[in-house]
Amino acid sequence: MELKLKPFDFAQATARAGLRTDGQPLRAPKVADNGGSFQTEMTRALKAVSAQQQEAQRLQREVQLDNPTVSLEQTMVAMQKSQIGFQAALTVRGRLVQAYSEIMNMSV
Repeated sequence: MELKLKPFDFAQATARAGLRTDGQPLRAPKVADNGGSFQTEMTRALKAVSAQQQEAQRLQREVQLDNPTVSLEQTMVAMQKSQIGFQAALTVRGRLVQAYSEIMNMSV
C-alpha cells in the first residue's frame, strides 16, 4: 500500500485561518459601534456583574421556595459566577485607585 501525499498549499491554509498570505487578517477587526470608550466598557462590565448577582439571588429564592425546575447545582454555579465577577470588579477598582494615586503623586 502506497501513501500518496499532496503538496502543501500555503495559500489555502492561510485562507482557512482567516489570513492573507502576508499574515494579515482577511477582514479588519470589528470596532465597537458605541465608541468603545473605557467608561462605556466599565459600565457594561459592572452591569453584567449586577445582572449575575440578581440572577444568583433569583435562583436562591427559587431553591428556597422548592421550585422543582431550579437545581441546587445550578444555583451554586450562578452564585460562584457572581462572586468571581464581583471579585474581579473589586480588583479592577483597586488597580484604578492605585494608578490614580501614583499619577497624583508624580512630580511635575
